[in-house]
Amino acid sequence: MGLFGKKRKRETDYDFAESPTDERIYGDLGSAPDADVVDEVDEFDEFDEFDDFDDFDDDPDTDAGVGFGPYDISEVSAELIEQRLDLGSVLIPVPDGGQLQVEMSPDGTPQAVHLATEHGRLTVAAYAAPKSAGQWRTVAADLAASMRADGATVTIEKGPWGREIKAVTEGADLRFVGVDGPRWMVRMVAAGPTGAVEEHGPLIAAARAVLGATLVRRGDEPLPVRDPLPVVLPQELAEQLAAAHQQQALAQQQAMEAAQAAQAAAAAGPVSALPPQLPDEPRRGADGSAMQQLGLS
Repeated sequence: MGLFGKKRKRETDYDFAESPTDERIYGDLGSAPDADVVDEVDEFDEFDEFDDFDDFDDDPDTDAGVGFGPYDISEVSAELIEQRLDLGSVLIPVPDGGQLQVEMSPDGTPQAVHLATEHGRLTVAAYAAPKSAGQWRTVAADLAASMRADGATVTIEKGPWGREIKAVTEGADLRFVGVDGPRWMVRMVAAGPTGAVEEHGPLIAAARAVLGATLVRRGDEPLPVRDPLPVVLPQELAEQLAAAHQQQALAQQQAMEAAQAAQAAAAAGPVSALPPQLPDEPRRGADGSAMQQLGLS
């Protein structure tokens, strides 16, 4: 049986179009927060067990049953690499019933890849990091501050890799899980309807299983800290998306041309609806035509 088991009908439909797509969640992590900003989120009053953000235990829980990943690609065999979907900077397992969703920029460049499941959506992304560990800690503080400023209810919970951020927003419930690696940081975002990101829910079990089996390809290129590592689609998938993007652009062009033609016709004025004028008929008297009256018919 696959990671999610047999796919079954969802009891509650979840519209992914309504889930948050802010850059602080799925895109650029931004610059490192100022010290004053970090200090504002050091205290989490509503979470009694871990009141002090600085004292949070970030040691991985190796007994959590999620494996020892994520792994640097240099640490694994070619067989493990072949068993995963290669997206350039991250190689991820695709669970049974999971559907791939690619987020494209206006110019057709892939920005993010999501796994849509019956319980919610999973997003794995990798970022450049310094050689020393600890980037996830500052990123977590930045995320918590940003989402609280936007009105979300944010709590910090202990997960297999240390601190995890759970946020309840107007559009969706979110859980962020981050792991530091050698010059990279990988982050999993689980998004779903109300209650979907609770500790023992199936969406979080799937998120941790996928993250624990993820491979990261950092590359040797120098990159600024927190820059997202590039997403590269497999050739077959890239060709399909390029064709779809081209068809969409063509349809938009045709619609624009049709609208322009309609505007031009309207500007030319109304077309006359009068019937064509017929030629004059010979004059007739009361007793018939002139020829008939002369008896020459």
